[in-house]
Amino acid sequence: MTTAKNTICIWYDKDAEEAANFYARTFPDSRVGAIHRAPMDTPGNRAGDVMVVEFTVCGVACIGLNGGPIFRQSEAFSFQIATEDQEETDRYWNAIVGNGGAESQCGWCKDKWGVNWQIAPRVLTEAVARGGEVARRALEAMFPMRKIDIARIEAAIAGAKADA
Repeated sequence: MTTAKNTICIWYDKDAEEAANFYARTFPDSRVGAIHRAPMDTPGNRAGDVMVVEFTVCGVACIGLNGGPIFRQSEAFSFQIATEDQEETDRYWNAIVGNGGAESQCGWCKDKWGVNWQIAPRVLTEAVARGGEVARRALEAMFPMRKIDIARIEAAIAGAKADA
């Protein structure tokens, strides 16, 4: 894998390879590339440990850096995965949460390595982009949700009460 001009670097404690393999199994256009081992002892690794993993997630170039427990993930960074329908939304959400992850609000969840994900149906992001009353109704419907319920978003867009 040739390193892209701009690559997302994600800090892991020690499980970058496991995370990259999970992403490659879960998301389309995703794969694991080169695995680089520490040539010597470093603050986060011993010589020979996996230090850097090159991978792609939905076509986006990433590297996973096993840097030890110094830094933690936060919601300030997330992958946003656009979904076409409820089945796809459920599949990705359930894969992340069901593999040791955790639910959050408004279509966000966290994988077992602490990386945050937004599983975002296109119908929702397109409604927000339209602005005005449509965006307001879609957001009102979304705010109490964990995993996004597309039927409820579509009903809100159409003008039905968000809590129906």
